[in-house]
Amino acid sequence: MKRRLTPPERYRFGPSVRSLLVPGHDPCGLFRDDEFWLAIRTPEGAATLHLARAGGELHATGLGAGAAWVAERADAIAGLRDDVSTFAALAGRHPVVARLAKTFSGVRMPATGQVFPRLLRAILEQKVTGLEAHRSYRATCRHFGEPAPGPAGLVLPPDPAAVAARAYWEFHPFGVEQRRTQTLLRAAQVAERLDRCADSAEATARMTALPGIGPWTAAEVVRTAFGDPDAVSVGDYHIPNTVAYALAGEARGTDERMLELLEPFRGHRGRVCDLLAMGGLMAPRHGPRRPVRSFARF
Repeated sequence: MKRRLTPPERYRFGPSVRSLLVPGHDPCGLFRDDEFWLAIRTPEGAATLHLARAGGELHATGLGAGAAWVAERADAIAGLRDDVSTFAALAGRHPVVARLAKTFSGVRMPATGQVFPRLLRAILEQKVTGLEAHRSYRATCRHFGEPAPGPAGLVLPPDPAAVAARAYWEFHPFGVEQRRTQTLLRAAQVAERLDRCADSAEATARMTALPGIGPWTAAEVVRTAFGDPDAVSVGDYHIPNTVAYALAGEARGTDERMLELLEPFRGHRGRVCDLLAMGGLMAPRHGPRRPVRSFARF
C-alpha cells in the first residue's frame, strides 16, 4: 500500500518524526538515512510504516495486514496534518518564542492515533531518569516483541492483552518497580477503550481516571497520539524551570508560574515547550544530578 505525500515548504522530516522514537535505539522504530520505519498494532492487524524522502515528496509504504490503515494515516504520522496557521501570531508575543518559531518552522507534530504504545513509554518514564526509563522500555519491548512486517528488523509494540495478563513482579527484571508496573497493568486492561478515544480531551479524561496516571503522563501521550499542540506536561522535573528561565529570566519556576507564562500561547502551549527544548534553552542547574539506578538489582 503506497502513497505520495507533499510536505509544506521547509518541512524538516527527521525532527518531525524522531519524537516518536525512544532516543538511542527503539526496537519498534528506526530513522536512518532519511528513511523512517515504525511498527504499529493497528485495528486491522500488524503493520509497519515506511516513510522515505524523495525530492520534494514523502513516499509512504504500508506493510502487513494493517498496511491500508498505516498508509491512510501516514500524513498524520509524518506531522503533515499539524495545523500551524494560528501559531505565527501567537509566537510574536515573545521574542524568544518568535525566534524559535522561525528557526524550527519546518518541524511538525506527529499524530499516530495510538494511545497505548505511548502510554507504556510515559508510565515507564514516571519519576525516573530518561536513561532508566528507556532501558526499561527496550527490555519490555524485546520481551513482548513479535516480529513486525517488513525488512527493518523491528518488533511490534507490546500487546496490551499480554501485558495485562502478567504479574507485577515479572517486570522487575526490566527495571520497573511495583508502583509503575501496577499502573501499566491497569492501563493495559483498558487499552482498547483508550485507543477508541475520539480526541485529546476524551483520552486525557479516561487516562487520568486511572490510579497512577496524572496530567504529566496524559500530556506526554496526547501530544504524540493526537498531535495536541496545547498539551503541557504539568508536574515535569525540568520544564517549569525552562519556561520560567526562557520567558521571564527566572532561574526557577513552579507549575503555576509556567502556566501563567504560557497563557498568551494558549492553543499552542505544548508547542512552545517543545520549541524551548529544541532550542536548547535550559535553566541553570544547581545540585547533583539524579542518580541512575536499576530496580532489577534491588
